[in-house]
Amino acid sequence: MADTPFLSFHDRPNSYIGRSVPRPNAKRLLHGRGVFVDDIKLPRMVHVYFVRSVHAHAKIGKIDASRAEAHPGVAAVVTGAQLAEYCKPWVGTLSHLEGMKSPPQRAMPIDRATWQGEPVVAVIAESRAVAEDAAELVEIDWEPLPAATDMKTALDADAPLVHPDLGDNLCWRGEVKSGDVDAVFKKAHRVVEETFVFARHTGVTLESRGIIADYDPSDGRMTVYHAGQAPHNMQAIFAEQIGMPEPDMRVISKDVGGAFGLKAHTYSDEVATVALARMLGRPVKFIADRLESFVSDIHARDHIVTGRMAISKDGKIEAFDIDDLTGIGPYSMFPRTSVIETYQILNLTGVQYVIPNYRARGAVVFQNKNMMCQYRAVGHPIATTVSEGLADLAADAAGLDPVEFRRRNLMADDSYPTKAASGLPLEGLSHHASLDKLLILMDYDGLRREQEARRRDGVYRGIGLASFIEITNPGPLFYGSGGARVSATDGCTIRLDPSGIITAAIGITEQGQGTETMIAQVAATAVGVPMDQVRVLTGDTDKSPYGGGVWGSRGAGIGGEATLQAGKALRGNILAVASAILQTEPAKLDIVDAKVVDMGTTTERISLADLAALAQFRTGDLPDDLQPELVVTRHFRVTGYPFVLSNGVQASHLEIDTNTGFITLLKHWVVEDCGTIINPQLVDEQVRGGVVQGLGGALYEHCIYSDEGQLLNGNMADYLVPMAAEMPDIVVGHVSTPTKTSELGAKGAGEAGTGGAPAAVLNAVNDALKPLGARVTAQPITPESVLRALGKL
Repeated sequence: MADTPFLSFHDRPNSYIGRSVPRPNAKRLLHGRGVFVDDIKLPRMVHVYFVRSVHAHAKIGKIDASRAEAHPGVAAVVTGAQLAEYCKPWVGTLSHLEGMKSPPQRAMPIDRATWQGEPVVAVIAESRAVAEDAAELVEIDWEPLPAATDMKTALDADAPLVHPDLGDNLCWRGEVKSGDVDAVFKKAHRVVEETFVFARHTGVTLESRGIIADYDPSDGRMTVYHAGQAPHNMQAIFAEQIGMPEPDMRVISKDVGGAFGLKAHTYSDEVATVALARMLGRPVKFIADRLESFVSDIHARDHIVTGRMAISKDGKIEAFDIDDLTGIGPYSMFPRTSVIETYQILNLTGVQYVIPNYRARGAVVFQNKNMMCQYRAVGHPIATTVSEGLADLAADAAGLDPVEFRRRNLMADDSYPTKAASGLPLEGLSHHASLDKLLILMDYDGLRREQEARRRDGVYRGIGLASFIEITNPGPLFYGSGGARVSATDGCTIRLDPSGIITAAIGITEQGQGTETMIAQVAATAVGVPMDQVRVLTGDTDKSPYGGGVWGSRGAGIGGEATLQAGKALRGNILAVASAILQTEPAKLDIVDAKVVDMGTTTERISLADLAALAQFRTGDLPDDLQPELVVTRHFRVTGYPFVLSNGVQASHLEIDTNTGFITLLKHWVVEDCGTIINPQLVDEQVRGGVVQGLGGALYEHCIYSDEGQLLNGNMADYLVPMAAEMPDIVVGHVSTPTKTSELGAKGAGEAGTGGAPAAVLNAVNDALKPLGARVTAQPITPESVLRALGKL
């Protein structure tokens, strides 16, 4: 087809880029017409419930399932040994992480359980209730074994071994360095040091994990309905693990009630469900309840980080040194591995600052607790809290206001492209512009004056700042280059139907973040049609182009760009057909409001519906040398950089009751630079939602384990999550530095709030406590920890 001119999306008539339009799927969801996994009912479907280990570490002896098998309504009881005939083990390592090791993991263990909650026996019955009742009848002879539960002692010579065959409990050890850190610290004008503790917590999604696997022996195909984030990735994993050709495995992710990275991993109970469907030749459904979720959904954040910062007499950072320790459970999660959070921390800590000398070391150890892996803003809350916590300490040591310290040390906005001290390439960021906008937005000077006045009245308020970066639009560096079948590309197939409707099928998926809306906005703008004439198809490996799905804040930056390029190509093809019909050059035509018009006017020459109908049903009216191509596929991947970085700054304003230790969040501000903003309302709500999750980790959420490896608060009564009543107003502003890696210029925004909020809150708490000589460094920051810091406990 002939090339046709394309105005920038900013200049397109009736462009939807930058507009807060309503979600097209909102009405369907509000009418209760959403289709989540638990809504699906299939003929002959059975339900699986898993008997899970009650021990953190134990040998599995004799399993007596006779009473359960005889229970009315039970279809089968399956052990790990029986399931092993239908399902291969997997290993969660990446080849580019030198020295990393992890043992093979099975869908259900055969002879040894390694965490409380590990599935060991599957009970399949006509209903979930029957399966649960029958599971009570399964008798297992357990032989408890010593458990390694404390990551601080996991590498000791006398520590119990999670996997004796490995020889120790070390999964991976890494180091990133530049310059001569030790020499600088020896002669530094001042050195500040602190140890930060980050508690283990988990993502509490509105919809719990769920899966239905339906195997059809007549054609050898498996259809999996999955509450997941990456259908093509899971298609490859399920097919490989149960020994099926990948094209025979169809994965459908319809509506998904929140994911946060939690639903991008390979869970043993989900793989077992797929294997059971093939084993039994009938649909099998598994829906995790909340109690199961707490002991089987991935956990995250469990880190202890000691950091040091050397500063000069004029308050400039001269060296930065961190040492990180984390425990990940008994296995590294497949396929993304449980090491990436530490990898992120080593590479992202201090990345917003000019640091001449840098060293970051990390150790990842196995332990007999639930598995850890990537959760929203992987590693960012830790890296940002360590950086910003030390920045405030350094500012105090240098006698500088925290704002002034940042102004002296943040990377200049005109210094890009450049590299961080860790070697991470940086394309274009706006730390200073973001900070300047934040200070105006929050009236920083006014808040400081108010804070001083309140202190004279015995009221202790704190102001905390946190500059941050966010990794978005990831390339193959994390996963593909390490051998994982996790795609760094995404594709869009877009077509003009005879009705005049545009249909866009996209590899990224919808988890409530607005994928369908964003894709419809880009497609409508690129082609030149009203948004209500765009239909978006997502989440079906039989219908969507192959792609990586949604993770790493890549939906708009990668999926949106693929859609823009596909839409532009379709528009060109449409105008080529129009030029033949109208006997004019394509360059003299445009598409506006689903009508072909003369360029620069709104005078209709032919509607898209009429053109499409002619191209389908009256092809004899077209020249013989013209073949109408009204379906186009385009893919996109980021090149030139391993990631595209967003950046911003957050501020927290809070008050502490020094008698009770309670913290009241007064207000929170975020200035975010995510490049081109497609839908401002969606972006702002993503940022606000991320802030709330970050505040949860900072103040409330904590998976508490006993010394024996028992989760003590695995329920919604005892595990605290942020609620509306505790949340402050969250004000969001923007600076825009579009990425040059794509025409759209969009960066990700979904994880920025989570990445920066914990650091801002920690700094605000310590700012409030400073006149009282108290300080906290562990999260969550509870009333008890505040009172302890004040010497009142």
